Amino acid sequence: MLSDPRTFDEHVRCLCEQDPRFTRDTYEFCFEVLDFTMKSIAQHDDTQNKLPVTRHVSAAELLNGLRDYALQEFGPMARLTLKRLGVAACGDFGDVVFNLVNTGLLVKQSRDKREDFNAGYDFETAFSKPFRPASHRKQNKRSSP
Repeated sequence: MLSDPRTFDEHVRCLCEQDPRFTRDTYEFCFEVLDFTMKSIAQHDDTQNKLPVTRHVSAAELLNGLRDYALQEFGPMARLTLKRLGVAACGDFGDVVFNLVNTGLLVKQSRDKREDFNAGYDFETAFSKPFRPASHRKQNKRSSP
């Protein structure tokens, strides 16, 4: 994938210098999310017990993977943990992904755009709502238009 002889560490060090919002941990976390997402997709696609085929992961799929993985790994602390990684919104995660694309550590398809990540979800809803007491969730549901 990379024709550049630099190591992963050297690439990430350069990324951190170019965009100090994100740390090495942020980029490693992105690869964990990608791995989790690809395994999730393979489980759903594997209806005939065939070996999973590597395929492109869309921004929407990756954002769903981010949400599911962060909730699984960090529970009620997911939003705070993501914020400490510099990811406070779906668009921030898109920046991380496209920083990796621009370095050659990830590959995109011609139709993929950084803006695809802006159409994600609200972090407050995604990472806080699952941990609110059931009575609070019901009240909010009734008061919604």
